[in-house]
Amino acid sequence: MSRTPVSQRTFADVEFLRQGVQLEPTLKRIAAFLDQHARLVDGVRRDLLRGLTRPTTGRRGLTAAQTLRSLILMRVKNWDYRELRERITDGYTLRSFTHFESQRVPKHDAFNRAVNRLTPATLQVVNDAVVQAAVALGVEDGTKLRVDTTVVETDIHHPTDSTLLWDTVRVVTRLVRQLDDLIPAGVGPFTVRTRAARRRMAEIQRMTAKERHTQQVPTYRALIGITERVVAEARAVVARVQAPRGDVLSGATVAALKQQITSYCDLGDRVFSQTRRRVLHGEQVPTDEKVYSIFEPHTDLIKRGKERKPIEFGHKVFLAESGHGLITQYQVLTGNPADQDHVTPSLTRHATIFHQAPDLYSSDRGFFNESNLDACRTAGVRLTCIPQSGGKRSAEREAFEKSPAFKRGQRFRAGIEGRISVLFRGRGMKRALVEGREHFELLVGAAVLANNLMVIAELLRRPRARPRRRAA
Repeated sequence: MSRTPVSQRTFADVEFLRQGVQLEPTLKRIAAFLDQHARLVDGVRRDLLRGLTRPTTGRRGLTAAQTLRSLILMRVKNWDYRELRERITDGYTLRSFTHFESQRVPKHDAFNRAVNRLTPATLQVVNDAVVQAAVALGVEDGTKLRVDTTVVETDIHHPTDSTLLWDTVRVVTRLVRQLDDLIPAGVGPFTVRTRAARRRMAEIQRMTAKERHTQQVPTYRALIGITERVVAEARAVVARVQAPRGDVLSGATVAALKQQITSYCDLGDRVFSQTRRRVLHGEQVPTDEKVYSIFEPHTDLIKRGKERKPIEFGHKVFLAESGHGLITQYQVLTGNPADQDHVTPSLTRHATIFHQAPDLYSSDRGFFNESNLDACRTAGVRLTCIPQSGGKRSAEREAFEKSPAFKRGQRFRAGIEGRISVLFRGRGMKRALVEGREHFELLVGAAVLANNLMVIAELLRRPRARPRRRAA
């Protein structure tokens, strides 16, 4: 798959330029910024070439610039791959932004394949380079920093033990049937138990609170037994089935199906193990030992004390935002670590980017402890606006939190809530409609990148203010 640069402009491109067909102002400024910082695509180019033995031969795929600009456009507009392709095809201005010009625009799955070759580390490097470019341009000075955490949901249904067991049965059975279609002699003995499993699952779902005391355990025991037999028979199928000889394509498909069946069987083991421990033995299964989805097994259960959403399924994401709206730090976290753990690392990271501590550091009360206040003072933060959490406030602390400066700092902190709302509603970060932890992190990185480029485009539109110097 070749990744060679696009061909030169055609006469049609020149004519459109002559007629003055231009991008909308925000995209025009983003395009100009990307043109001025062409090295942003270097990491993207390396990802596209990764694993290719002969990158200069074969059909030409998307170039690094086309891939990065298409990803940015998709997140700026919050489109899916199909709409992205249709919009680029129909509009010359978007063709210009994504460097397709008058060339044929590939199908949506080509965009999907190109973006999926990128790594979260590459997007992190691109984001860091964008922030550094903003500092060099003088549109950000790093004098203010506000931090918060949020939860980005994975694309799963609400997990219960019965639905997870049912998912295991139906998915493993479906994959075995697909394997049976590929093998001329069939896969051998395998009993389809989807109807029995669905009935037991539905019975559990319909039980009232009173019925659960007497009927839940025997019904769960039956459903666990069905799941175990399906998994055992599927493993036997994988062990005895061999790919057809002489057909390389069928052999690769059979091998992939066998690997999928094995993977889902392993997840099935964990599902009926945790169900047996919780339902049959009454054991409290630790959160980090549970599986919440066989499709997105990396999903974490997050409890943040929110009244409307006491439990969320996805990943906790840490965000740090500057005074001008740039997200200077982001991190997809594992599990549900305390917010207090992020203050010192965020100060260190900020000093690495701006070579100084922020004048103002603001967060909600979840980040409060005395060690974090000391860390801010040691780093050189002039005003630390973190409300005290728990305990009785001293008279000095009470007076400080009622001071005008502290209240201004907390009003500044509230701005990150609006930024999170924009990322959720406008950049597609509310629910990650992707598969796998790596693609999850890629989506978060792309949403942050789109946000930062739009903020920089807006800052470049305003009259340039002289950077404020800190007192020695």
